[in-house]
Amino acid sequence: MCAQTQFILTGKLTLNWLMGLIFFATLFVYALHRIIGISKVSEFREMERYAVIEKFKHHISFYALVAGIGGAICFWKVSLSIQLSLIIPGIISLGYVIPFLKGKKRLRDFNHIKIFLIAIVWSWVTVFLPALEIGQATTLSVWLMILERALFIFAITLPFDIRDLKVDSHSEVQTIPAVIGIEKTKKLGTASLSLAFLLVLINWFSADYNVSILLGISISFLSTWFFIRQSDKIKHDYFFTGLIDGTMILQFILIWSFSFLF
Repeated sequence: MCAQTQFILTGKLTLNWLMGLIFFATLFVYALHRIIGISKVSEFREMERYAVIEKFKHHISFYALVAGIGGAICFWKVSLSIQLSLIIPGIISLGYVIPFLKGKKRLRDFNHIKIFLIAIVWSWVTVFLPALEIGQATTLSVWLMILERALFIFAITLPFDIRDLKVDSHSEVQTIPAVIGIEKTKKLGTASLSLAFLLVLINWFSADYNVSILLGISISFLSTWFFIRQSDKIKHDYFFTGLIDGTMILQFILIWSFSFLF
């Protein structure tokens, strides 16, 4: 998604230290989350994804170590403005997975807020930071893109809350599906994507998005909407970590592919 922002703003792709930092930092946080999180759900260790995490716990610890080293190297290579802009999302990300609060709580253990933390951090890291790097972070189109990305991430995170209803209930964490129900949660996902698409149209009408971007995001949103509608019917982990998470990759691939046609 960082590459997508770079491509939209510059029309080209360039591997750089920021991309490396985002890659390694994301891998580090996810690996750390798996290592710490497995101890929080001991009653569910027989479930498929938790059984896999338990089986490969030492591998995941190794990935965290490698990612931490790679992330540290990339962090020192990026500009000071990028480093400073990472302080708050970095604290949120680490607080999301590390039980540093009273009662060994993580930020994700508080009712209702985890999905908003994810949306804020992901949109900031994948839109604002690449825009800041090329000197376009203050434009209106970028801020509309930040909001668009946050709404998209919010929408694709809702199915995971639907999937995790039992686990979150056991952890005494109330999420949106637990409060408003599954069907209304799916409608909320649809509304979030619709609002995000409205922002896409605004950037298109203002000529900040071209046709390839409009088509790529539109098709991506349609597939995402379909997956959200199926999220309470399909339970396999690959549906979530493959298809729904994969919509982030699909969106970039579509935009990049259509750029060769238009």
